[in-house]
Amino acid sequence: MNILALGAHPDDIEFGCAGTLAKYANNGHTVYLMVMTRGEKGGDGEERATEQKKAREILMAKRIFWGGFSDTFPPAQKDLIDAIERVIENVDPKMIFVNFSDDTHQDHRELARALNSAARNIRNVMYYEVPSTQHFTPKVFVDIERFMDIKKQALMAHHSQMMKTNIEGLSILEISRSLANYRGIQARIRFAEAFCPERLIINL
Repeated sequence: MNILALGAHPDDIEFGCAGTLAKYANNGHTVYLMVMTRGEKGGDGEERATEQKKAREILMAKRIFWGGFSDTFPPAQKDLIDAIERVIENVDPKMIFVNFSDDTHQDHRELARALNSAARNIRNVMYYEVPSTQHFTPKVFVDIERFMDIKKQALMAHHSQMMKTNIEGLSILEISRSLANYRGIQARIRFAEAFCPERLIINL
């Protein structure tokens, strides 16, 4: 099946669900990425776009769709919804992953809100967490122990962002591993990515 992961900025997807996407790709599914901005407020936009392309290769994703929006300046909801709907029509995804709606970054909040409308007819919609996410209480966990190295490599592709965290001296890799370990403990496994489902259909 086709999987679509959306992120407001380069590296959002890799932090939130790289292990899960790698697992899907490894099992023969087709992964697509949609990144709404080039993250130019957090660095050089062209450099960050190049980093995202490297991460796509590591994740074995088929294609990146760029939203073309400006970092930290969310557009009108209709523009966001229309852009997402065009990609959904192109990809026909059976599963969507996106930033969680309760977040200190306005781009993450607005993307989640737009996705809720754009993906109203998609059966499976899952929200992932990033370091700026708040009040995240996951209900779904994916075992990513075998794919932790790919997740690490995908994050390392975003080398310009490695030390841009809100904790001095702590890298994004360290935060990512600690979170995967914590979510794994919650799920009674070693490493996990966690999600809040908007909808999740389980076919038995």
